[in-house]
This record gives sequence, C-alpha cells and structure tokens, in this order.
Amino acid sequence: MSGRTLTVAHLFPELLNLYGDGGNVLVLRKRLEWRHDACEVVECHVGDRPSFSGIDIAFIGGGSDREQRIVCERLLDERDELTAFVEDGGVLLAVCGGYQLLGHSYLMGDEEVTGLGLVDLYTDRGAPRLIGNVAVESRISPQPIVGYENHGGRTHLGEGVEPMGRVLFGHGNDGVTGEEGCLYKNVVGTYVHGPLLPKNPGVADHLLSCALERRYGDGTLEPLDDEAELAANKVMVDRLMAGEEAE
Repeated sequence: MSGRTLTVAHLFPELLNLYGDGGNVLVLRKRLEWRHDACEVVECHVGDRPSFSGIDIAFIGGGSDREQRIVCERLLDERDELTAFVEDGGVLLAVCGGYQLLGHSYLMGDEEVTGLGLVDLYTDRGAPRLIGNVAVESRISPQPIVGYENHGGRTHLGEGVEPMGRVLFGHGNDGVTGEEGCLYKNVVGTYVHGPLLPKNPGVADHLLSCALERRYGDGTLEPLDDEAELAANKVMVDRLMAGEEAE
C-alpha cells in the first residue's frame, strides 16, 4: 500500500535536541518516503500553541533542566488535549527529558515539578549519573535497541506500566531493576539517545505501523533494505556484549 500521509508534530525542536534527537523525525519522514508514502512535519516552537488535532505522531526530545522546565510549563497548558491524543491511540515518542515529562512528577534539583501525568510513572534523582552506551531487548524491535544514556533521573513505573524493554547492557530507568523506558498505549518513553531511530529501524517502523493502523486501519509496511543499519546495530551489540565498551 502506498500514497498514505502521516503528520508528525516535532515539539520545541529549538529546545529539545540533545544528542541529535531531532534526527528521529528525519528517520520517520524518510522511511515513509522510501515506501512512497508522505510525511508532513509540523514544528511547534516556543510561543506557538500546539494542537494535536490531525496529528499522527508527536515527538518530544531531550534537553537540559532549563529547557525541560520551559517545555513542561508550555505543555501543561495543553494537557487535556495531549491526554485525549494519547488515550485515542495517538503515537508519542518521548526521549530522556521528554520521557520524564510523561509522568506525574520529576525532581529538578530539590524541587518536585509537576509532570504531564500521561503515564503512571514518576522520576526522582540519584547519584551518580547513569552514563554510557546501552542495549535493550524489547518487543517493539526485532533487534536489540542500542544508543546512549546520560541521566541523573531515576524513573519508576507504576503498577501495570510496561517497560520498553530489558537492559542487556547499561543502566536503564534506575540502574537497579533492569527495566528501560515505558510503553503505554502507543506511547514510547525511553532514555536512549543517539538519536534513537537511525540506529534502530525496528523502533521507527513500530511507531509508523501504529500510526498507520490508527489513521488508515492498516499498519502494513513494505520491507526496506536495512542492511547497513542492521549491520551497524549488530556491531554495537556484539561489542557491548563482549565487554569491549566501557560503561
């Protein structure tokens, strides 16, 4: 099937682009175009009022505490609409700082900041920072998900909230449970930077398939030649599992 169109909302790209997170939006667009489908990207900047009407995929990247606070305050004004989008099956990818915003609260220094409350989770802080390469086994990707994590937050999932996956190498949500990220409806939250999707085409296709299913009632995707991407993924996984990369 071809000729379909998805609309992606890239939220606050000027603030939330830590470790090249904006590259995730480029991957979504290209993987649709390579299949002769179309992708419209709507950028929401500071001062804009985001609307999720007609949006298929929303993306929130990572940023510093300052940027994270600005974005959270802005999105709290739109919380009802964003909640309705999520509960209706809208696809949302949130990375690192964006992931922390999904929960009920997160700690910024010694201050507890109110989150968006989209997913039953919360984030406190711990020491040391959890930094390094990461590999995660997940049901949303045929291959282990690889990338980079750097966070002082410790994210705790509520009862019944599914983690994105199980840590094979690295730290994950809290460095203790072996869990990484969260899955709720069509929401994917994760600490994996890098950016995430260029290194993990299976995750990109999972998001696209969910969005196409919601929009068109058919999430079927034609296969792509991902030989280069999968070879790079395998090299990283093999190196990590062989202990060749320092934490």
